[in-house]
Amino acid sequence: MGKIKSPLPVKLIMAIFTGNLELFPEIEIVLEKQYGKIDCKGPVFGFNHTDYYQEEMGFNLKKKFISFKDLIDPGKLNSIKLFTNKLEGKYSNKDKRIVNIDSGYIDNSKLVLASTKDYYHRIYVGKGIYAEVTLFFKGRSFQQLSWTYPDYKIDTSIDVFNTIRGIYRKQLSN
Repeated sequence: MGKIKSPLPVKLIMAIFTGNLELFPEIEIVLEKQYGKIDCKGPVFGFNHTDYYQEEMGFNLKKKFISFKDLIDPGKLNSIKLFTNKLEGKYSNKDKRIVNIDSGYIDNSKLVLASTKDYYHRIYVGKGIYAEVTLFFKGRSFQQLSWTYPDYKIDTSIDVFNTIRGIYRKQLSN
């Protein structure tokens, strides 16, 4: 029989995308008040990998990834997703979001994202939230899976995730 043990803390990440570049710093301030200091900010890049959000959020969307200095218990992912959903609601206009915030975490071997949608590759983690392994780490970099979102596969994103994982590994060794 396997011995039950607590998981290692993980590195909280967020993906923020919007058509209003001025919202990035404003959202980051709100997130820092909730989750502590941001320790990595990836570059802003064009989010043109799907038209799924165009009707709701418009065109010319931009995206960036951030991570937070304080490590978290991975069991808190569902509560974090509920908070970011509520924050998206505060930044809505006539029931249409003007910002999307995806929450997740990075550990030594994977990048996990939270979702409100069930599917065959997602596991229910409570409070109406599901989690999926979106990327896995092998060799020297993150690798994609058949369901990995296109914007998580690009070099810009992978570079940020590798950087965040490096920060995480240094934190664990200290």
